[in-house]
Amino acid sequence: MSQPLIIAEAGVNHNGQTDLAFALVEAAAKAGADVVKFQTFKAELLVTADAPKAEYQQRATGAGESQYAMLKRLELSPDLHHELKREAERLGLEFLSTAFDSQSLRFLVDEVGLKRLKLPSGELTNAPFVLEHARTGAELIVSTGMANLAEIEQALGVIAFGRIAGADDRPSVDAFKAAYASAEGQAALKSGVTLMHCTSDYPAAPQAINLRAMDTLSAAFGLPVGYSDHTLGTAMSIAAVARGARIVEKHFTLDRTLEGPDHAASLEPDELTQMIRGIRDVSAALGDGIKRPQPAELSTARVARKSLVARVPIRAGEPFTTDNLTVMRPGTGLSPIGYWALLGKTARQDYPAGSLIVD
Repeated sequence: MSQPLIIAEAGVNHNGQTDLAFALVEAAAKAGADVVKFQTFKAELLVTADAPKAEYQQRATGAGESQYAMLKRLELSPDLHHELKREAERLGLEFLSTAFDSQSLRFLVDEVGLKRLKLPSGELTNAPFVLEHARTGAELIVSTGMANLAEIEQALGVIAFGRIAGADDRPSVDAFKAAYASAEGQAALKSGVTLMHCTSDYPAAPQAINLRAMDTLSAAFGLPVGYSDHTLGTAMSIAAVARGARIVEKHFTLDRTLEGPDHAASLEPDELTQMIRGIRDVSAALGDGIKRPQPAELSTARVARKSLVARVPIRAGEPFTTDNLTVMRPGTGLSPIGYWALLGKTARQDYPAGSLIVD
């Protein structure tokens, strides 16, 4: 099985600072990530002027300013997107960013040239926006935090419709259901959609993670499943890979003590490196599922397993008995499974005590 795709989520941990944004790209590359991801939005298109912050944002940054004011400070300029993408690609990373409004989505596709898009959990029920994502033709990573199976199926219906509908086909709930139920729609989903299990709390407690829901998503929709991790530490991401996650996404920062909404729930660079090493090791350890001796075990088998051995001297023509046969190391002779078949047969040669039986 191929290695899972690891997305190092820089998000808004650049704090609106160009140097910090570039440093995050460098840290993601150094840690061994496959993708570095940011967030793209226009604050005035995303929230109302007096929208409150989420509870986790209030815990991290206080409740004094509005969500709009906070987000405005965290916007990335169009030019910086292009510069960060060039730097990421120079370092061997894929550049990715999540759009939170239609204008930003078109910018990422038409101007930045992204071929893969991440639909965030908060937009899963925003059917018009989901449809816009689907119609780009880009590969979609769909995060499912806060969602139940019915909501996920509905979003997948929107995506299927966006993939297969003609220009004159009118969007509707019934049209989405029909697209999802069609063979063509299912094929379109399977060719370019990955579902991400996610718990939308920051940080999320281990007891709220429910990793077995990954199995439920896979069984319900027949699509590749990944995991977007908002817990503290690295254990949940590594465990998700052991359960079959094909993509892992994790927030990271240069310093958890920095001011900002997401720093406190993010990994620092050394932790990101450790997580990626753990994921790579676990992925390699999963193997193909066929139970057979590994090449590295063969030399051990010759030493650790046992063979049929002469307990006492046995002369040629003498029958093998329970008294003159035993089982001892090494495992380079006849297997002990042949013990009973050998009893009563006559030795074809002399065997000194302690020698391997070769008859």
